[in-house]
Amino acid sequence: MTQSPQHRSRSRLRSLRRRRSTALAGTALTVASLAGAMPANAADAPHLPSQCVPAAAAPGWICTFDVPPGTYEIRLALGSRTQAADTTVQVEARRTVLPRIDTAAGQILRRTVTVNVRTPESMPDGQEGPGTPGLQVYIGGAAPALADIEVRARPHAPQIFVISDSTAADWLNGPKRGWGQELAQFLPSHISLANYGDSGSSTVSWLADPSLFATVQPLLHRRDTVLIQLAHNDKTTSEATYRANLQTLVDGVRTTGAVPVLVTPPVRHLFGTDGKITPTGRIVNNLGVDLPAVMRSVAAEQRVPLLDLTADSEALLERLGDAGSWPIYLTVAHDGVKDASHFSEYGATVMAGLVFRELAAHGLVPAR
Repeated sequence: MTQSPQHRSRSRLRSLRRRRSTALAGTALTVASLAGAMPANAADAPHLPSQCVPAAAAPGWICTFDVPPGTYEIRLALGSRTQAADTTVQVEARRTVLPRIDTAAGQILRRTVTVNVRTPESMPDGQEGPGTPGLQVYIGGAAPALADIEVRARPHAPQIFVISDSTAADWLNGPKRGWGQELAQFLPSHISLANYGDSGSSTVSWLADPSLFATVQPLLHRRDTVLIQLAHNDKTTSEATYRANLQTLVDGVRTTGAVPVLVTPPVRHLFGTDGKITPTGRIVNNLGVDLPAVMRSVAAEQRVPLLDLTADSEALLERLGDAGSWPIYLTVAHDGVKDASHFSEYGATVMAGLVFRELAAHGLVPAR
């Protein structure tokens, strides 16, 4: 019997997943053997493990684990036997997994995070380069202290994937941050965040560029969650094309057994004289298409969960006002002009909090 194209596609996906799981499972003992004690300072113990070196520009350490792409659990013991500490943890392309953790002298807190490792490290089309191979763990803060670290492969951990543009992307370089870069710190420790946000991308490019959806789709597992936030760069996309592209992405996610979730885009910092966000700020495109409204319509028609980040961010900015909401964005970009679209680290964290609140409200993650 001749197999249908859809059947052949599903068979290829199952085969890729089996090979990926087998390869990752085989690394577990090797990865665990890399674990070592990382004292808070020289007074606690004079020797750091070979995987960890002092950070050059700030207090803390950079630990590099030689592992292949996949999903990993990091177990950390934070604190010092001799002094109070203030520690933050980022991984890979500056993804925040643990915000500030304060410990008193003699206090050790144990934390676990689950992380996604891939190449390229940040944008999937490689526009920031490949990054550093393996898993990078950055121990920082005002007075960082890490008593122990252990890494284990977790190939079957549940994942949240992000399909988006620069407003959610991992930014390896420069002052910009995307909300996907800051979302992991809000998530339960057993969930991995795989952020495939790509600067300059649209619904058109996500379907046309082989480094985007064609690369992400085979990685999806049954019951993974896929957040789709694309609109900022659909400036000249017609309503019919935008609607069709969203439908194609939703259908493509559903064929894998993963759960598609539509996310309306965050607003731009563009205020009118009335103190309200302008239509362009609300992501009405050059053709007059209200892209968030179209996304809401598609979500309702297809019975897809909708996270209305447009409405949430609009309400937040208008409550803070024009001047009061600028700290969320890049107040000075590389060309010396205020950037009304991209976020500071603080702003990306604020937007990630709005996304998490919506995820919890829809029962897609546990509330906390």
